[in-house]
Amino acid sequence: MIEAGTGKRVLLAKPRGYCAGVDRAVQTVEEALKLYGAPIYVRKQIVHNKHVVRTLEAKGAIFVEENEEVPEGATVIFSAHGVAPEVYEQAKERSLKAIDATCPLVTKVHQEAKRFAAEDYDILLIGHEGHEEVIGTAGEAPEHIQLVDGPEDADRITVRDPNKVVWLSQTTLSVDETMETVARLKKRLPMLQSPPSDDICYATSNRQHVVKEIAAECDVVIVVGSRNSSNSVRLVEVALDAGARAGHLVDFAHEIDDAWLAGAQTVGLTSGASVPDELVQEVLTHLAERGYTDVEEVVTANERLTFSLPQELKRDMKAAAAARS
Repeated sequence: MIEAGTGKRVLLAKPRGYCAGVDRAVQTVEEALKLYGAPIYVRKQIVHNKHVVRTLEAKGAIFVEENEEVPEGATVIFSAHGVAPEVYEQAKERSLKAIDATCPLVTKVHQEAKRFAAEDYDILLIGHEGHEEVIGTAGEAPEHIQLVDGPEDADRITVRDPNKVVWLSQTTLSVDETMETVARLKKRLPMLQSPPSDDICYATSNRQHVVKEIAAECDVVIVVGSRNSSNSVRLVEVALDAGARAGHLVDFAHEIDDAWLAGAQTVGLTSGASVPDELVQEVLTHLAERGYTDVEEVVTANERLTFSLPQELKRDMKAAAAARS
């Protein structure tokens, strides 16, 4: 239990911000710009964060929705959320140099989907309809995969063989809601199999866990993150479910409404997995100017995982370094 202080205070959650997959994806775009020069095309937002996208645009990245918008023969980077196999085919048809910045934890779910489809399972994919990660995973085996969008969706599912069905999930969901959905599915499908390892990524779980630790002591929890960031939106929901009196999602410090802080003694602060820490520091400055000078960092895990850059980019970086030497 955290001791209550006398003055206004901030409980700063850790882990927060960038995860290994986001770090790798952003670094992929930065290194590609250095290596090949601008412009570099990126299909969809590389990660779901306004500030990151604007920063990379300023360096020469051009964000597009589809491969058709990329000039033939140009370099295109696929976002951290993963893409369906047909997107690779489209890139080949346009002679694009494709660099895949898909988070390796998303790739793991793609591999699971392919494996279970090859074994002729019905696959129940728990996730949010229209999310890029769900579209990419479902594209691996569309004839085998059904989307389950929350616990209420569980009751409409039909499968060919109730003894041969497995669930997978989007990596950025609420852990609690996902397990609630699984429990609902298992009532109807007692033989439902679980994936070989957790699909919800370690970073999503860790960020939710620390928010649960601090939420009950907070008059308000501020989550730094963009509205199209699934894991950031979930953090607000988790905070409220865990006892925070109020919760708000902001991209930038200037979006904080002073009315949210009226009468608030303790403010919780965290950020989604695609948020650079400089944005959190700006919020801390903003709060300090309003009297919240006592900052206590609450740590529930230390993350050390890193992912290496995509093979195709590493190969070209190595060749360029050899040519210079």
